[in-house]
Amino acid sequence: MAPVPFMRPPDSEYVFDVGDIVEVFCDHEKGGQRIRGWLKGIVVQVDSKMAAVQFRSNVYLTDGWMVPDHILWYPVNSTNIRLPRKPAKPNLPRAE
Repeated sequence: MAPVPFMRPPDSEYVFDVGDIVEVFCDHEKGGQRIRGWLKGIVVQVDSKMAAVQFRSNVYLTDGWMVPDHILWYPVNSTNIRLPRKPAKPNLPRAE
């Protein structure tokens, strides 16, 4: 039997897992206005090529339609998905 050719998985700058906090460049609402920029979300599903990210605010497709389930899919090697630039700091009370 001849060996079966296969493609190697795409090289990605980041490796995403379910539960990871990420930033995604997308159309979304901020302060009642629709803007295009980086928005934090959580990875809810991952396979070898795509990652699904869910958001708390409304997000839109590029043709203007609002996404009802707040989930957008991105290729894992896309430049529009990344790990957060600044880690979230916990809001701890100051000792005085």
